[in-house]
Order: sequence, then C-alpha cells, then structure tokens
Amino acid sequence: MGFFKGAKSALDAFRCFARASTQFQQGSRIYRAGASSLASGASKWVPDVAPYPLFLRRFSCYGVISRNRCNPFSNGAKRFYYVDRYQVQHFKPRGPRRWFRNPRNVLIVVLVGSGVFITVYFGNLEEVLYTKRTHFVLLSRDLERRLGETEFDKIKASFKGKILPPIHPESVRVRLIAKDIIEALQRGLRNEQVWRDISYASPDTFEGSERGAHDTLMALNDKKSEKLEETWSREEELLDDSWVDQSRKKGRGRGSKPTTSHLEGLNWEVLVVNEPVVNAFCLPGGKIVVFTGLLEHFRTDAEIATIIGHEVAHAVARHSAEMITKNLWFAIIQLILYQFVMPDVVNAMSSLFLRLPFSRKMEIEADYIGLLIMASAGYDPRVAPKVFEKLGKVTGDSALRDYLSTHPSGRKRAQLLARAPVMEEALILYREAMSGRGIEGFL
Repeated sequence: MGFFKGAKSALDAFRCFARASTQFQQGSRIYRAGASSLASGASKWVPDVAPYPLFLRRFSCYGVISRNRCNPFSNGAKRFYYVDRYQVQHFKPRGPRRWFRNPRNVLIVVLVGSGVFITVYFGNLEEVLYTKRTHFVLLSRDLERRLGETEFDKIKASFKGKILPPIHPESVRVRLIAKDIIEALQRGLRNEQVWRDISYASPDTFEGSERGAHDTLMALNDKKSEKLEETWSREEELLDDSWVDQSRKKGRGRGSKPTTSHLEGLNWEVLVVNEPVVNAFCLPGGKIVVFTGLLEHFRTDAEIATIIGHEVAHAVARHSAEMITKNLWFAIIQLILYQFVMPDVVNAMSSLFLRLPFSRKMEIEADYIGLLIMASAGYDPRVAPKVFEKLGKVTGDSALRDYLSTHPSGRKRAQLLARAPVMEEALILYREAMSGRGIEGFL
C-alpha cells in the first residue's frame, strides 16, 4: 500500500514537471516574440511568463493555465490567476477591490451625491424680511427655539439674585417698550395670529394696569422724559450698502415671500439684569435680555426702542441659526486648508476674511429691520443714528473696528442709517403710526 502511494506521488510530480517545462518553452517564445516586436517598433513590452528562479519553475505549478492544477508540495491549495491578451498569467490581487476603479460606481456616487446636495440646499433656503436676502440655514426651527430657551435658562441661573423684579420701574419700562416693538413686528408681518402678551421672565407676578405702571414710572423719575429731536437732512450723495438694494430687487423679481414660520407661537419674555454691562440681546424663541448698564447711558424710550428693535431683528432674520451653519462651512474649509497652510495662519485668515465680514453684514441688516420696527411702533427713527454713534463712543469706537470687529463702528452705522433709503421708509411708517394709522406688511 505504501509503495502504491509513493508511486502515485512520483507520477504526479513527473506530470507537473512535464507541464511546467512545456509552459516554460511557450513563455520563452512569447518573450522572444515580444522582444522582436519591440525591436520592430512596438510600443508594449511583454515580460517573461516565469520571472522566478529555475528550480522554482521546475518544481512548481507557476504558469499552469488550469485553475485546478495544484503544487505537489501545497497539499491541495488552489492558485487563482487570470491570463491577459498576451497569454501572460497573473495572480489575482489580494484585498478588497477599489470601488472608484469602476466608472459605473463613480457615476452612481456622483449622481446620488448631487441629488442629495441639491435637495438639502434648496430645501433649506430662506428669505430674510425686508432685505429679501436668501440664506442657507441647516438648523431646524424647533431646534433653534430649544437652544434659545436652554440658553435663557442658563442666563437666569447665572444671574440669580441680580434679576430685577417685575414691579421694578426699569423692568416695567423695558417691558412696555418691548411690547410696542413686538406689536409693531406683528403688524409688519401681516400675521393674523394673536400672540400671547409679552411677559416678564420672573417667578413673581406683576399686577396692575400696564398704562398705569408706565404713568407711575414716569412719576418716580426725577427728570422729565426727554425727547431727542434730531435734525435729519438727506444729502445728495447716498451712502448705502449696495447688497441691500440688489437683494431687494432680486426678491421682488422672484416674487417669493419671506420666511416667518419661526416666529409663530413664540412666548416672548423680557429680563432686566442689574449688571453694569452695556449690552442687550434677543435669543431665538423671543427671549430678550437687557442689562442696567445700557439703561444708564440711554435714558429715553426712543433710544431703548432702537436697541430692542435691533436685537429683535436678529431673531426675526434667524442670524443665530445662520451663524451656526456658516461656522460649519468655515470649519470644513479650515480643515482642508490645514493640509497646506499653518493652522495659525488659517485661523487668522478665516476670521479676518470670512467670520468678521459676515458678522458685520448681519449687524447692518439688523439695523435696517430694527429701524422699520421701531418706527412702526411709534418711536422716532431719526433717533437711531445718534444712538449707534453714542454706543460706539461708550464701547470705545475706533477706525479699525470696521475691519477687526464683529460690529461696524458706531459712526459707520449712524451714517448708513441716516442716509440710506430705509430712513425714508421708516419716516413714512412713523408718521402713519403717530396719526393712528399703522401700516401693515411693511416687512
């Protein structure tokens, strides 16, 4: 029995040796044919079929055409290879195949990716009130509102003990001015929905008539309410941002309607914080925060209405959600540039040429929208340029602020508001409001 197995193994080895010798002779002929064609001007060189040592070529199955031929020393292991058009045998490459090597797969990925990008982009385009500017916002309205409410709760917790009670004269005053601004905004949107009355963000309740509280506040003040009468003259040369007029013309040409669904069902709240900070802001969801440091420098109702109208305009235009979306794109651009430029240079350039110009543009847009809202609320819009000029002096204005700050300089903002065509529209709204005829749908 053992002799039979030995004889069979010797016979198999002899057959493999014979086939390998035959294949080696064919490969030599192919090599010689390739060399002759190369000498005659052919552009391709065909390598030898068996680029292995002589003893491996004689005692192995390299170059065997059949897939099922096995090496007598491999114990039945199979060799997988393919034969090209020159009858040269190649082993099948190991590892997964690259999908991008297949043109059909590349085409499918490009088509599907383009469809998804177009759907997401055009599905999240919105139009801003008044300026008719189209912007791309990824953040949903519900998520934006929840973020604003969460941040508002954090502010109330951080300033606990410094929040003025609802019956405080300053709280009542700010609340009444904010109420006028919100009602004017409702008229400007031409919205039939009746919003809930603006409330003060405090666990305490406020009792009494609003008008009576306003009269009481005026009686508590030692100084009489000052009326800032400003002389406003329209110069021949208009200093205006060209992008505002261009976007308004495009918006009228499209005939599209601004996005106002994020303003539906808002629970407007006002909070006055006893801090010497010259600041005020409006969070998404209708949460207005005013610091007493601002009230110390701006005493008249028209001045406070200018500030509150500007901050409410940020919420109307969804600037917070747009900034989050812009920061996402800026981060992607930075990651790409990090591969070629130093990170410090990339960060500095992105802030100087991307983030800061965008922020200043949003401030100008909020100035224009806020000016219309305060004028419709019955506050003289000619006060607004002086307010921003005064605000620039209080916060330390400089010429470099127009380039290195998130806000334009107060002088620049005052010039734009005083000479821009929006002032003419605001004066019309103001005169109509003072005559008892409020204009609807002005935004």
